[in-house]
Amino acid sequence: MEFTLLWAVLTAVALGWVGLRIWDERLPEDPFDLLIGAALVALVVGRLTAMVSQGVSPITNPGDIIVIRGGVHTGAAAITFLTALLWKTREDRTALDALAPAILLALAGWHAGCLWRDACLGAPSDLPWAWALPGSTVNRHPVEIYAAIGLALGGWLVASLPWRIWLRAGSALVVASGVRLLTETMRPSITGGPTRWYVAGMIAGVILVIAGPRLIRSRSRAPT
Repeated sequence: MEFTLLWAVLTAVALGWVGLRIWDERLPEDPFDLLIGAALVALVVGRLTAMVSQGVSPITNPGDIIVIRGGVHTGAAAITFLTALLWKTREDRTALDALAPAILLALAGWHAGCLWRDACLGAPSDLPWAWALPGSTVNRHPVEIYAAIGLALGGWLVASLPWRIWLRAGSALVVASGVRLLTETMRPSITGGPTRWYVAGMIAGVILVIAGPRLIRSRSRAPT
């Protein structure tokens, strides 16, 4: 792993830890270990999915698995992360809501880590805060900084929501997907980016918010 990527990962981990310290109400047991474990599993699955989608066999090319800069499938990693968290916290119905703000802050840290990797810039821009790549005279949007700010603000917004099952978790999914979708147009991409995954994430988040009260009502009607 290149050191600049490692520093970006550590920035995400550090801000996630800070988020757990700031928003510590109703957290499950060992929340930091829980997030790190789910993230590692998601990273492996996302990397394997990216390799297969690029026509590279993980079986014949096992060494490429650790080359994370070669790409991680966003959708597969996100689904794996959420599935791992759901499984590990299946006995605690408020766990995902409690973890949601810290997760958004960790994502903000990952995007802010672009400063270590010199990978913050996107489409050309004439805005006063835009800057140019080394050796270039074309100023560009600091799109990853935009995403980091949006995710951090989203973390504070989600943390201010009332406690209702899946309200915070669903809202965090909408925020994370929405921020990525809004900033995707400013990222250099041949294919336009995984916008369908972001739209799907927003829809899934809305479904979680809507399904929460129904789940509460169904449990309250269940015979004891």
